[in-house]
Amino acid sequence: MALAAKSVVRWLAPLLAEPERLGAARAAESVGQYLELGADRPLGEVTLEARSDGRVLRVTVPEPAVRLLVDILRELGRGSAVTIVPFHAELTTQQAADLLNVSRPYVVKLLEEGRIPYRTVGPRRRIRLTDLMAFKRDDDAYRRGIAAELTREAAELGMGYEEEDPLDRR
Repeated sequence: MALAAKSVVRWLAPLLAEPERLGAARAAESVGQYLELGADRPLGEVTLEARSDGRVLRVTVPEPAVRLLVDILRELGRGSAVTIVPFHAELTTQQAADLLNVSRPYVVKLLEEGRIPYRTVGPRRRIRLTDLMAFKRDDDAYRRGIAAELTREAAELGMGYEEEDPLDRR
């Protein structure tokens, strides 16, 4: 199934105004704290409540979906754009490039080298999201290994670096 821009991929507020960005961050923090209170046992479902103009909406949501919502709110709170894509989706080379934050020609090169599986639909290439994410995970691990090795060598040479994961962004 090809990725349909209007139904599958949603760009959520790439440029949120400051009040909305701060609101997203506060909401992520509040809901995240609530979920952590029950970290020793699964909650199963969480009831969320929305109030507006005197109306109240209560909806019961599975806990994994609420955790995903917290992740989305955290990213929005940081000012990041968020894309939601189902795992069974197939991406164009441009969508894959956007996800990897590289150029489309570089993605085509990776495909032609056999580093990422793909299929053709007429003259077009389609990449399964699961295959792309597997490539990204492996490539990220490789890059972390190289960075750790360089850091280790710099520490041995007394260049003022401590041995830790230089790509750890926690």
